[in-house]
Amino acid sequence: MIKQILNRLPRKPSKSSDSRDSVGGPTPASASSSSSPRSGDSQASKITNPNSQVPPGSNHVSKYASAVNSNPNGNYVVPVFEALPNFKDVPSSEKQSLFLRKLDLCCVVFDFTDPTKNLKEKDIKRQTLLELVDYVTSATGKFPENVMQEITKMVSINLFRTLHSPPRENMILEKVDAEEEEPVMDPAWPHLQIVYEFFLRFIASPETDAKLAKRYIDHSFVLKLLDLFDSEDPREREYLKTILHRIYGKFMVHRPYIRKAINNIFFRFIFETEKHNGIAELLEILGSIISGFALPLKEEHKLFLIRALIPLHKPRCIAMYHQQLSYCITQFIEKDCKLADTVIRGLLKYWPVTNSTKEVMFLGELEEVLEATQPADFQRCMVPLFRQIARCLNSSHFQVAERALFLWNNDHIENLIKQNSKVILPIIFPALERNSRSHWNQAVQSLTLNVRKIFSDHDPDLVAECLKKYEEDEVKEKETISKREAIWKCLEETAALNKRV
Repeated sequence: MIKQILNRLPRKPSKSSDSRDSVGGPTPASASSSSSPRSGDSQASKITNPNSQVPPGSNHVSKYASAVNSNPNGNYVVPVFEALPNFKDVPSSEKQSLFLRKLDLCCVVFDFTDPTKNLKEKDIKRQTLLELVDYVTSATGKFPENVMQEITKMVSINLFRTLHSPPRENMILEKVDAEEEEPVMDPAWPHLQIVYEFFLRFIASPETDAKLAKRYIDHSFVLKLLDLFDSEDPREREYLKTILHRIYGKFMVHRPYIRKAINNIFFRFIFETEKHNGIAELLEILGSIISGFALPLKEEHKLFLIRALIPLHKPRCIAMYHQQLSYCITQFIEKDCKLADTVIRGLLKYWPVTNSTKEVMFLGELEEVLEATQPADFQRCMVPLFRQIARCLNSSHFQVAERALFLWNNDHIENLIKQNSKVILPIIFPALERNSRSHWNQAVQSLTLNVRKIFSDHDPDLVAECLKKYEEDEVKEKETISKREAIWKCLEETAALNKRV
């Protein structure tokens, strides 16, 4: 009886089971920290991982391992950080070994959500990163392969992380003026900035052999770098833009892959999410790439224009990247003027119906496109184009009507219109006449009269002919309205008689 009672009491765990728990307990935490590098102090345990690649001469690892102890609750504590010697304090033969040790030291990622945490360790890492930047900048010999491997490892651990967007109601998509939004700054930027600067100096360094480096700066690395363009922090996106452009220039083997990966980001943005923070920066890179395309343009590049760049006019948040998009479009037309017809028809396809601010942007881009358009290409698309411009001229939103009338201030466009006035004027004359007679905005009326004068000076007979036709159409329209009203009145009277019966 007593034995049965004693058997039910909880037993005190043995020392061996304690040691097993302390070793096995933190393993999941360590694994999760590798998938989310910015998970805080648990990342420090990476130093003690026997599978991690330790550069030769890194005798500080055992010192860190002894400093990583388990708390009673089974979690790791941050290792004791000690600053390594400066490069100037060691002989030249040991500098590379010290460089590798410093890289390994910087593989520990800290939690910046609490500004009072690990202040000493954060400062040591910051100073070490600055020393690494100076070392890479002043390097005089080619970087060996093991150094490149450790550099990409350190950069990957620090930069590649899950981006968390703060919750926002209605998001930025509903805002046309995206500049009013306050940018979200990453609290870890004091370290991230130096890591980005270090990597930029490494990529730009003449001592970096692209043939060796491409083994580590591979497709997977480039794809993770592109994922970071969705960062909320504009400072980070600016660094990414410069770095990706340098990679594109230095690693020719990656060029088709980078273009394809950017293409896929655009497709996802246009047709699925309509949410991405780095579209403007990616377009800025592409603007530089497009200007370097060889002539004649490859079919692949023309398809990119048709399938990705032109559909980028569709999203509501186009104001965030319209300037860069417009530049890319005009670069294509300057390379091959025959693409003007394709671009103009693409603009007409995505022309906004109810968004007047977006319509003003489209008119501005249209002016840039027309400025680079040759007469033969203009003639192919002028009829549908000026039907849309006529609708803009009659817009009740004065800025839309005003921006459409400003097209005549461009000498090249005015000449194109004059050369084809017999086709264009009959299309837009009714809109001009209605504006001059009844538009509510005085500035629009005044600009309309100026445009009419341009046509009158160029071909007064054509203007008189168009005016006569407009007046005839007006009479016909009044007759049609009268007949319609008479029919309705007859129907109403018949209905009333039937009701009495």
